[in-house]
Amino acid sequence: MHTLNLGILAHVDAGKTSLTERLLHAAGVVDEIGSVDAGSTQTDSLALERQRGITIKSAVVSFVIDDVTVNLIDTPGHPDFIAEVERVLSVLDSAVLVVSAVEGVQAQTRLLMRTLQRLRIPTIVFVNKIDRRGADHEGVLRSISGKLTPSAVALGSVGGQGTRGAFQTPFTATDTGFTTRLVDLLAEHNDAFLAAYVDDEAAVSYRGLRGELAAQTKQGLVHPVFFGSAITGAGVESLIAGVRELLPAAEGDAEGPVSGTVFKVERGPAGEKTAFVRMFSGTVRTRERLRFGQGQEGKVTAISVFDRGSAVRAASVSAGQIGKLRGLGEVRIGDWIGVSPDKSTRHHFAPPTLETVVVPCRPADKGALHLALAQFAEQDPLINLRQDDIRQDVFVSLYGEVQKEVIQATLADDFGLDVTFRETTTICVERPVGSGAAFEIIDKDPNPFLATVGLRVDPAPAGAGVEFRLEVELGSMPFSFFKAVEDTVSQTLGQGLHGWQVTDCVVTMTHCGYWPRQSHSHAVFDKSMSSTTADFRNLTPLVLMSALRQAGTLVHEPMHRFRLDVPADGLGAILPVLARLRAAPRTQEMRGSSCLLEGDIPAARMHELDQRLPSLTRGEGVLECAFDHYEPVRGPVPVRPRTDYDPLNRKEYLLKVVRRTGGRREGV
Repeated sequence: MHTLNLGILAHVDAGKTSLTERLLHAAGVVDEIGSVDAGSTQTDSLALERQRGITIKSAVVSFVIDDVTVNLIDTPGHPDFIAEVERVLSVLDSAVLVVSAVEGVQAQTRLLMRTLQRLRIPTIVFVNKIDRRGADHEGVLRSISGKLTPSAVALGSVGGQGTRGAFQTPFTATDTGFTTRLVDLLAEHNDAFLAAYVDDEAAVSYRGLRGELAAQTKQGLVHPVFFGSAITGAGVESLIAGVRELLPAAEGDAEGPVSGTVFKVERGPAGEKTAFVRMFSGTVRTRERLRFGQGQEGKVTAISVFDRGSAVRAASVSAGQIGKLRGLGEVRIGDWIGVSPDKSTRHHFAPPTLETVVVPCRPADKGALHLALAQFAEQDPLINLRQDDIRQDVFVSLYGEVQKEVIQATLADDFGLDVTFRETTTICVERPVGSGAAFEIIDKDPNPFLATVGLRVDPAPAGAGVEFRLEVELGSMPFSFFKAVEDTVSQTLGQGLHGWQVTDCVVTMTHCGYWPRQSHSHAVFDKSMSSTTADFRNLTPLVLMSALRQAGTLVHEPMHRFRLDVPADGLGAILPVLARLRAAPRTQEMRGSSCLLEGDIPAARMHELDQRLPSLTRGEGVLECAFDHYEPVRGPVPVRPRTDYDPLNRKEYLLKVVRRTGGRREGV
């Protein structure tokens, strides 16, 4: 039995959840097809999903096609939940991209297709809703070829379009127009195939054509297109046959080293964690101790695998499969279990660019709110929970305003907490502009701590993140002290000279020293004459921020790459608005009666552009955007209030640290 991990992706309302229901029904998994409108689907389990008719969290169900077990992963379509989609992409073997025959290719459709192509995930396209009034399968096919991929090929024709009786008829060997188009497309990607066809056209059989189509689809070179209706079931059998014929099953050595990734985490009624894991290599068994994340370890207490619609208990989960693992108490989304792959093979998610403060309606709920949000962050680590201990504020990161509704509903339904939000703001970052170094020596003024720490900060290329290095011997002091410095460096860089997270730098430890454990004559340990990890944790922020101040930082704001399709006669109205919003068009292309603009715009201005677009373009403008990069802020530098003890103010920092630890060192 083979396994195929298949993602269903689409712009919101294209019908992917309905398609999931239809596939489960066609495979005999469910007797009755669930309805999105009625809130009775298999995959939309959250109350808010059922209320709004949208998918928020990914869900896994399964069915069998011949000898292949298909793990079907339903993903969100709303752009605010793109992080959830990207997590799923990292575990897929193949994908079905759903496009509405009425609305056609939309902004999120383009973004998804570009991501699928970048990751080389084999993809077929299903044009849904051919039974709806206004359906235009030929226009949508042209749009797919023009806006998504020129390597699209329809595998059938449509009859009765726009009526309840709409149907798809698969092309066969007798459809010469189809075979000609197929030969032309396949020849573009395979010179050997082209040569064989030119030498002897008759030697290339229709079976050979289908075989080459399957081979190129599995390589992500071509994208077959099917037509149908998830509601009536038209074309779904052809789609199922296409999935079996054209998409590759999972690969992996079940006997190899254990390696997998956690793409979803749930908590049960008793608070126990369940990790959804895609296995790439090896086999995990119950009662087995498993390494995951950053050196954590846990014992697997239970395993479930997906079989014919639901998860069933199993003794093990192997390469290619998706399993639900219990017992890994500290596991988080994004953790690798077992052997971690090379950094080059990991997927990196676009960062959230917005932030808001979550405010409890009842002040007494502040403690419970932080605990609830901490659990929420386990299921969505990109919300980047951040607490201001001074002002007692709790911040979360966002991709869009709809996420506020999800957080609000989840806190109310799962934790009984009513909350509101403050104004959404943009998240900036800081990057060092030069190099800086500082050190403080043990038992020498003005250092009040029993530790020697020296650090150098150097800039790194954009996108490099933060790297910690040593220029001292690892054995020169206990490892726990080095670990305390490294962890504190990471934590301290969460707030730079202007309060924003510092990134794209190398921090090198240049000096180290400590006093060994000492005791009085009566053998009682005396921390006033012995170094502890607290000394290194307390001193490191002072040294690091001194080095960072010497290096200097530049605040960068997030920039989105936008693609704007507007009527040509509306160009004169849109360009001045783009200029006022500090958008920088890079390319401009006329396409008949429309104009395509591509460029960059500050993330902080995207919402205003989206709001103004309908009135500027008579409702005909189409905007798509996604985070692209950071650029230095122009004009006044934004400052974010600090939420720590502020190591930039040495006197205040030392007073607060001493008060917090309840102790005192000489020189404080």
